[in-house]
Amino acid sequence: MSVERILIGTLIMAGVTYLVRMLPLAIFKKKITNRFVRSFLAYVPYAVLAAMTLPEILYSTGSVYSAGFGLLVALVLAYHNRGLLTVALGSSAAVFAAEWLLRAFQLM
Repeated sequence: MSVERILIGTLIMAGVTYLVRMLPLAIFKKKITNRFVRSFLAYVPYAVLAAMTLPEILYSTGSVYSAGFGLLVALVLAYHNRGLLTVALGSSAAVFAAEWLLRAFQLM
């Protein structure tokens, strides 16, 4: 692939990304006062993040069961307002322990 094609592709992607972010600012001059629209827009980033990461969480380990256990531990820790590092380390440790137990009892 040539340098020109890479630069053109990068510029096109940058333009599309910029348009998606800039158009709402240009179209909606006033503050959005509708409660439904405001709450919908507030939860869109979380929904998109969950939709992108959940399949990867469930299929990134050796077993769906260990991944589900790690997800459950992460949800419980996050529900109890633990920090991001604590949630990540706790869920990783839970997956490691679950994988070890599954292999120890030959369930995988």
